[in-house]
Amino acid sequence: MPQAETYSKPTSVYWTCKALTEGRTISQLTQIQNVKGWRLPAIIHRLRWEYGWPIKTEYSSPGQIALYSLAPDVDRSKLRFPKSAKALGTGEGMA
Repeated sequence: MPQAETYSKPTSVYWTCKALTEGRTISQLTQIQNVKGWRLPAIIHRLRWEYGWPIKTEYSSPGQIALYSLAPDVDRSKLRFPKSAKALGTGEGMA
C-alpha cells in the first residue's frame, strides 16, 4: 500500500498542526467536528516521532478521552512541518 494511503488526508494534518500551533487542546471529537477526520492519534504519533513535536497527552475523566496539546514552552518557530502543513511553518496561523 502506498504511503499516501496510510495517513490522513492533508486537510486533517493541516488542521491538527494549525490547532496545536495556535495553542489549542484538541481531541478526536474536536477533529471530527472540524474536519470530519478519524485519524488524530495517527497524526499525533507521526508529529511526535517523525517531526519531533513535543506534544503532551492528558486524559479526561470519565471515559479517558485523550487531549493533545503542545508543551507550553515550545518554540513554535523551530517546529518541522509535514508537507501538507508547510505553510504554517512560514508564519501562517502561528500564534
